[in-house]
Amino acid sequence: MESITWNGEALYLLDQTRLPAEEYWLRYTNYRAVASAIQTMVVRGAPAIGISAAYAMVLAAKEFAGSPNYQSRMEDARAFLAASRPTAVNLFWALDRMNRLVQSGASVSALEEEAAAIHREDEAMNQAMGHYGAAVVPSHARILTHCNAGALATGGYGTALGVVRAAHAMGKVEMVYAGETRPLLQGARLTAYELKKDRIPVTLITDNMAGALMAQGKVDMVVLGCDRMAANGDFANKIGTYSVAVLAKHHGIPFYTALPSSTIDLSISDGSRIPIEEREGGEVSHLFGVQTGPEGVATWNPAFDMTPHELLTGIITEKGVVYPPFRETLARSFSKTEKGC
Repeated sequence: MESITWNGEALYLLDQTRLPAEEYWLRYTNYRAVASAIQTMVVRGAPAIGISAAYAMVLAAKEFAGSPNYQSRMEDARAFLAASRPTAVNLFWALDRMNRLVQSGASVSALEEEAAAIHREDEAMNQAMGHYGAAVVPSHARILTHCNAGALATGGYGTALGVVRAAHAMGKVEMVYAGETRPLLQGARLTAYELKKDRIPVTLITDNMAGALMAQGKVDMVVLGCDRMAANGDFANKIGTYSVAVLAKHHGIPFYTALPSSTIDLSISDGSRIPIEEREGGEVSHLFGVQTGPEGVATWNPAFDMTPHELLTGIITEKGVVYPPFRETLARSFSKTEKGC
């Protein structure tokens, strides 16, 4: 399953705001429109945001090529894209990677090759995560996930859903429970859609059913994605992740997050340093245009929450599964990872 394609002239994004009712592709030929697509969640998921931003930098380079103030215009484009969403570190990782080439005087074709490499590398990392993650999935597993960390959120295959896909191919998955993920229902609209399309057994639940499901002994493990991880293993993910982590801890259920190395931000010591995006309140008081709260009611709408590392069983990466103590194991595995590798 693909949600991002590039044909050398334009970027095409599968409009995730229309799923699952309609599969509709949008064509982008300038970086400003791509920034809007990121902000409005036409494309979402940390790796997919980074990939889209990389291609947006190529569009900017095509627009400004030959301009006497090329470098400053490209810096403006980078800053414009960086402002689209604040939490997912892959956005800044990909923009920094592209910007180093811009600053070196690289050609437009070299930038295009780099964006394509970022895209390819992400899918390869997801495949590797699936391989390592499937090893920790028990036989006849009943897995709970939250939000969407699948092919739609990445360059293909998925992080958390990559683990599910690999485990399902091995005959290890009995059922996947997909939490709906209010307020924008990414679990209902996207995760259930992906799994059903791939004929992986899936049951859709509302977010407030997770505890009851665990209490009845129907969940063997939790695996979900990550938008930014700090050096100590604290991580930001879609709002509601922290609640699922606390429930899993209480019920003694293994709790994993799956993420590529590009999502690990060793420059911040702990989760308190991760900026949490707050979105407009209409997403809470209305559901796809239908008013569900009183007119003028106050709302609070953080897009993410922070889960402390103490609640994690392990971190599934393209290099293997990382276990506590996370500060030491993450530093050992990733501190020498070069940006862009």
